Amino acid sequence: MTARRLRNYLLTVAGPVRSPHHNLQLAALLALNAGVLNAVGFVAVAVYTSHMTGLTATVADHLVLGGGAIVLTGLLAIVTFVAGAAACAVLFNWGRRRDLRGRYANVLVLEALLILLFGLLAEGVSWHHRNLLFVAVLCFTMGMQNAIITKISGAQIRTTHVTGMVTDIGIELGKMTYVSRTPGLPPVVPDPRKLGMLAVLVGLFLGGGVLGAIGYREFGFTTLVPLAAVLLAAAAAPLAADVRRHRRASA
Repeated sequence: MTARRLRNYLLTVAGPVRSPHHNLQLAALLALNAGVLNAVGFVAVAVYTSHMTGLTATVADHLVLGGGAIVLTGLLAIVTFVAGAAACAVLFNWGRRRDLRGRYANVLVLEALLILLFGLLAEGVSWHHRNLLFVAVLCFTMGMQNAIITKISGAQIRTTHVTGMVTDIGIELGKMTYVSRTPGLPPVVPDPRKLGMLAVLVGLFLGGGVLGAIGYREFGFTTLVPLAAVLLAAAAAPLAADVRRHRRASA
């Protein structure tokens, strides 16, 4: 790939002009990222930080069965996930109102910086309740990531919501195996492209989970640093374009 083609690719993968192909490329990166973060969160603090369904159910169960610490952790996870999605919306709309090329990339940069700082500093945190801090940071990041791909794809893709993706895979498989014998009615038509996309995203989430678990056991939280570097690389070109435009306007 030439330097020009690489620059054009980086401008489009997180740029403002989207296509289904660009959305899938970014979603693939974020699904892998989510799998790694989710696995690191579980191995480190025994919480699946992308799994809001399970965390909500856990809070409900332990409100009845007892277990104040588990309820507190679950509520903290849910609140910070929501806060991350809200932060994404604020940052995205701020960029959109200013017609920035980096309206999506701004969110990726914030996510990357959080992951980078977490990967570099988490091992040295000695606070007694550090697990709560870890859950809050990871869930905030997950919420922000899920919100940005939801924004980008028009709510067609969610990189942390594996339940929904597996459900949609089942629906498409059902369409493929259904044989319509009713004359006069249109056939049931599956969407192989959607099925392939969902299978890829679930596979990448799974693969990211394996990488995250292995990486944490071998390297600790620093296994997250390469993820941050990749996200920063994906977001750099649109941000640089905005900086250049601002400088020209100010000259």
